[in-house]
Amino acid sequence: MILTPISPEDLPQALTTFAGFLAGNPVAEAAFQRIAASTPATLDCPYDTPAHRAEAVELVKRFGLATMDEKPEKAFSYDGTILRTDSEAYVLIHEVGHYQVCAPERRSLPDFGLGAGPETGRTGEADAAQSLFGDRREEEEQMASLLGILWEAEIGQPALFAFMEQNWMEGWQRPGAAGHFAYVIRLLSGIGVIDAEGRPLTTLRDLSDAAFEAIAA
Repeated sequence: MILTPISPEDLPQALTTFAGFLAGNPVAEAAFQRIAASTPATLDCPYDTPAHRAEAVELVKRFGLATMDEKPEKAFSYDGTILRTDSEAYVLIHEVGHYQVCAPERRSLPDFGLGAGPETGRTGEADAAQSLFGDRREEEEQMASLLGILWEAEIGQPALFAFMEQNWMEGWQRPGAAGHFAYVIRLLSGIGVIDAEGRPLTTLRDLSDAAFEAIAA
């Protein structure tokens, strides 16, 4: 849910201001410009269409993940082996982001060892498998969020919708929002899942949770 909606009239200025705060950070600048360029001609265009969902499922399969056409509420979004695909396109792409940024030791756990997600049905089992907590858990959620948004832009979906919906533009008038964006871009770059132009790669993080501490410092 968007905390502070941005009107269509204010959006161009918001994007320009946000971009200005990224000046001098080429990777973050390039990544943001790709997201901003995904702005559709009209903000009330159809989103999460059958075509969007088909593209999202195809992206899931590019990573070799098994899929099941079932709602996550029946069990998990990701049970450690299978990703359930009866969900919105952006949710599926977000799960791809989670798969990439997850530590290897948690990639076979339900919901990536982060505890139950908002769509998880078997919440008790997901919470019992949780092994990442606190700030590091929230940081990984942000990494998965932004990587998923970059994938949306990469495959031609209106990534700006998810960017605003997930509150990356909250406080755009101040440098803090852009600074946080740049920080998460640095983390994604540090684990090797985006390139020097901020484009998503099909690589997986190979750093353990312990080794990740040096990247996040």
